[in-house]
Amino acid sequence: MLPSLKSAVTLNDRPVRIGGRKVTDCQVLAMLLSLPTGLVTMGQGAYAAGPMPASAAGTIAPVGQESQSQPENMVVHITPRPPIQVYPHANPVGQPLRMSGAENRKNGHQYDWGVFNRGNGEAAGFGPVGRYGVAPWAEDWSNLRDRKKRNDPFDVLKYIPLTRSGNVWISFSGETRLRNWFESRPQLGTQKPNDSGRFAVRNLYGADLHIGSHLRFFGQLVNADAAGWGGYGYGSTYRKRLDAQQAFAEVRWNMLGAKSGFMFGRQQFLDAPSYMLYNRETPNVPLSWDGFRAYMVWKRIRIDGWDFVQTYDSENKMFHDTENYATRLYGFNTTWAPPDFTFMGQKGYSFVDAFYIGYKLNGSAGAIAGPNNTSVTGSNTRNNFGMRWHGLAGPIEFSVGGIWQGGVFRQSGTTQARNVSAYAINSSLGYRFSDKTLNTFAGIQTDVYSGGNSNDRSGTIGTYISPFNPQTNYLDTTTYMTGSNLISFAPLIRITPFKSVSIQIKYPLFWRDSVNDPVYRSSGFYKFAGNFRGKFIGMAPQASVAWQINTHVSWTQYVSRFMTSRSLNEAGGSSGTYYQSNFVFRF
Repeated sequence: MLPSLKSAVTLNDRPVRIGGRKVTDCQVLAMLLSLPTGLVTMGQGAYAAGPMPASAAGTIAPVGQESQSQPENMVVHITPRPPIQVYPHANPVGQPLRMSGAENRKNGHQYDWGVFNRGNGEAAGFGPVGRYGVAPWAEDWSNLRDRKKRNDPFDVLKYIPLTRSGNVWISFSGETRLRNWFESRPQLGTQKPNDSGRFAVRNLYGADLHIGSHLRFFGQLVNADAAGWGGYGYGSTYRKRLDAQQAFAEVRWNMLGAKSGFMFGRQQFLDAPSYMLYNRETPNVPLSWDGFRAYMVWKRIRIDGWDFVQTYDSENKMFHDTENYATRLYGFNTTWAPPDFTFMGQKGYSFVDAFYIGYKLNGSAGAIAGPNNTSVTGSNTRNNFGMRWHGLAGPIEFSVGGIWQGGVFRQSGTTQARNVSAYAINSSLGYRFSDKTLNTFAGIQTDVYSGGNSNDRSGTIGTYISPFNPQTNYLDTTTYMTGSNLISFAPLIRITPFKSVSIQIKYPLFWRDSVNDPVYRSSGFYKFAGNFRGKFIGMAPQASVAWQINTHVSWTQYVSRFMTSRSLNEAGGSSGTYYQSNFVFRF
């Protein structure tokens, strides 16, 4: 990407003309030309760090004079852009590049949450935040009040003062994503037709209005469409007329020595382990909630509490999304940052999360698997008590968490109530090699989600469920597997040869936790033609490439070959190939 041109050119107090244009016009032209050029360059080339003498840039003759006339000096100050970062991942372990809290705040425009800014910033409770993050409402662009810090053509949209003092200002954000898939045998061969190809486009554009330092309003619009050949599953989360994706007010203040806030309205919620609850990445319309959230952040402790109902986004009319009172999400989280330490001669830090997350599901959303491959509908209440410890110890990066899931299921049309007792154990452990080895990270990810017995008509239910769209690529790129009745073991390796390119290879193997429970997918469970009696489901070697083409444009690709086991093939399952491409523009 071409660097931006800053202040610049004096020539004996006379305007210099190049080819009939003022030099200042040429600066603007150079900046505009940098946009299309940046789309096809890595943005990592060399740039001048200080004044450049005329001899380095060539000589310029004013119009109407011969080239052999006395050259006049021109000084061009070129400010380097911040380094381009690969789009951050939700999982705190195995990020493409390690970043300190100060680096993440400077390059990622995250609010100042102290030690909770470390890594991808996820520990602050607002999702991963990069140069442009998952959640634009979690970004802080107030530093652009200093015009000297503006070095990107889109910076003019990120901080617009509305008053002379600049205390009232607005920031605009936007994303257009083009995504396409190909599946040779969709959903383990249970979804027809074969060789399905789909294409989806979505637009998310928002505005963040700040009124002083204590009040702000954030709004975001969404619209989306989808098409393809042999396509399936086009619902309201793929095709959406213009509607409000988010619309909330936030009040901030300092209380008891903590940075405190209260958010009310329609909003995203990401303060949970990404393998439990996330953003609904595969469909076009992200997950959003209606309700309130309150938080307090001290130096090394933060707390967060919330009560939401899910946004009802199944309407196909403009601005018709309402509240879905049949689905609720509520709970609280506490995160502690223990004192830093030294391990293997390197610095280390960690975070400890303790949380309670409850949710209520009704109707088809709360259904459980019943005898003979039937679905049993009813009211499903799940109470999740969990802990997670994650961080880095020298070259070691780790995350380990456990969740016990209690609750009760009340079957529709009956007075029967069945208790729930289920669990999940999730861990990631890896080693970060030095920068000289392509920022290589090698590790192992293991996950256990308890299963039950679908033939039981009474008694305790042992199947763990995670209904709110965990991070898509955490378990399985194909999304064919989900966190219910599942054991996963996945070696992985990630290399980052450039600051803008990251490559990951992962090899997950899947088993059922209980052979008396079906294989579950993202919504419901699989129904094969025959009876699947085995425990081993299959394996899905997969690779991904993330290329941050420039600050605003990224291209990620995923490919996987899901190889089903012999027992599953005999039951009617089928191996298949999966490919996905995402071309995204953000500002």
